Amino acid sequence: MARPSATPLTPAQTWWLIATGVAVIAPLAVHVQAWLTAAAALALVWRAALAWQRAPLPSRWLLLFLVVAGCAGVLWQFRTLLGQNPGVALLIIFLALKHLEARSTRDGLAIVFLAFFLTLAQFFYSQVIPAAIASAAGVLVATATLLALADSRAAPPVVLRRAGVMLLQAMPLMLLLFVLFPRIQGPLWALPRDAGGATTGLSETMAPGSISQLSQSDAIAFRARFPERVPAQKQLYWRGPVLPEFDGRTWRPINERPQASLPYPEPAAGGIDYEVIVEAHGRHWLFALELPGSTTAATLATRDYQLVAREPVTTRQRHALRAYPAHQAGADEAESLRRRALFLPAESNPRIRELAAQWRANAQSDADVLRQAESFFLRQRLIYTLAPPLLGEQTADEFLFDTKQGFCEHFANAFAVAMRAAGIPARVVTGYQGGEVNPVDGWLIVRQYDAHAWTEVWLAGRGWVRVDPTAISAPTRIDVSLAAAVLAGDPLPLLMRTDLTWLRNIRFRWEAVANTWNQWVLGYNPDRQRDLLRRLGMPQPDWRSMTATLAVLSGVALLALTAWTLRRRRRRDPALALWDKLSKRLGRRGLARRPAEGPLDYAQRVSTALPQLADDMQAIARLYARLRYGPGTPTRLDELRRHVASFRP
Repeated sequence: MARPSATPLTPAQTWWLIATGVAVIAPLAVHVQAWLTAAAALALVWRAALAWQRAPLPSRWLLLFLVVAGCAGVLWQFRTLLGQNPGVALLIIFLALKHLEARSTRDGLAIVFLAFFLTLAQFFYSQVIPAAIASAAGVLVATATLLALADSRAAPPVVLRRAGVMLLQAMPLMLLLFVLFPRIQGPLWALPRDAGGATTGLSETMAPGSISQLSQSDAIAFRARFPERVPAQKQLYWRGPVLPEFDGRTWRPINERPQASLPYPEPAAGGIDYEVIVEAHGRHWLFALELPGSTTAATLATRDYQLVAREPVTTRQRHALRAYPAHQAGADEAESLRRRALFLPAESNPRIRELAAQWRANAQSDADVLRQAESFFLRQRLIYTLAPPLLGEQTADEFLFDTKQGFCEHFANAFAVAMRAAGIPARVVTGYQGGEVNPVDGWLIVRQYDAHAWTEVWLAGRGWVRVDPTAISAPTRIDVSLAAAVLAGDPLPLLMRTDLTWLRNIRFRWEAVANTWNQWVLGYNPDRQRDLLRRLGMPQPDWRSMTATLAVLSGVALLALTAWTLRRRRRRDPALALWDKLSKRLGRRGLARRPAEGPLDYAQRVSTALPQLADDMQAIARLYARLRYGPGTPTRLDELRRHVASFRP
């Protein structure tokens, strides 16, 4: 007799294994290279064709060649076989090719266990709700395949139902482990994402056209929650990179080392407390409501009043911050930095230089120059648009005097150049402006299309003062929204269209659910765990007490689950229910089943009393005995159900 692990696979078991491969590889297709997905799909389709035609499997030499070719492809793609992405790629190749040599249940078990491991790899790339649902589906199919390998005669619906019940029974223990198991600070398994990963959102530089590219993205940049009322829309300036360096077209930050404290003393009053959850964007900077208050243990600050994270924001981060909207800083700015904020390339933007010279000649102070510049921007009737025309080398001149159409970066660039030409230190600040309150959970959502740029000018006795030229020419952008300010006909992101309110409401509800998931599942860190355990009566939780509590609760949960399962099995055994139904029917004829009377003995007594039903009664008794005391199958249960239904004593 062959050992169970060496038993040949049946056709049904082979199809279960193919389904497992599809279930765990398909969700990874959006994260891995297209050629890798195509190769895995080709291998699975090949195996399905062989199973359909009952053809022999490929030779081991061919499989060895395919394995070497797959490894060579991974090495060519990543230049290494080590690391997160190469490791996942190799697992996909091994899982797909393992199907082409699977002959026994031992091979099937290897495929299932590899599938379980590959399911975890999905969370290296995404931990959102759809990824969790896809992983749960993969686990369900893999568990069902395990059951099918153990019982090849079970029908697919029965196998899936059993697998689902098993997973549901494991849920209480899983939740218990999730809540009580000591949390590990840091990324999954303490493995950071591969270096050089893609970045999203704002760039560390700004040139005309760089921010307008984000205007079509409705991806969430960050969320904010205010314990009191949300500030007015025109106060929601979320400060990001500060860009003092200018080469005639592109604005850049100054390379400096952030400090652990802000360059100015925190004001005594007027602060607004809020909480911000920043989505991963791959950079160091954070987005703080102007002007930021004191730093935290996880943040640093630059001399330009920009908050940055100590590590790149490669995962979602949560920060409790404070802002002082009425505060101005930088009155004691060093002269060297002010001179740096006056630089303009020689012979750049000559028309603005000439205009700025006129402003200076007619002004008594820098404030007078500023008022003239604001008046000029208003008179020019500049148009705010999501699709500005391309500009040449003299970007500010061409925008102000020729095209007169632009996005926020065009306005900020031109105004900063004009101020520098007039002898006033100026720089550009990028970040986000505004946001939209989700009516479902009350969080303010700031999306990529809220990206914005504005100007800061330095005035003696006041320091750095924010001047938003976009607000001068298109005030509805600041006071209302982006959609209210752009030209009719400009392409808007789907969520900004006012004629799709129903879609926005659905999106708001989904984002509220996702936000809850982010906070209570993905954001369940050691601090939150300690707070929860304190509420549960563990004022100073440690590893020893948590382990003891976990062991006791796990034991109680397992005992309760076992007792419930056994009781449910006894109460709901369908074969026993059918046998009891038959016995009651015979009892009305005076042939009630006696205590301790077995099914075969009972059938013999009934057959003697009712010889015309002897064959039917004997068949029912044999079916019932096989179902109760042997390896029952759904087919036999259906047969017993038909016999009992047709039995008329």
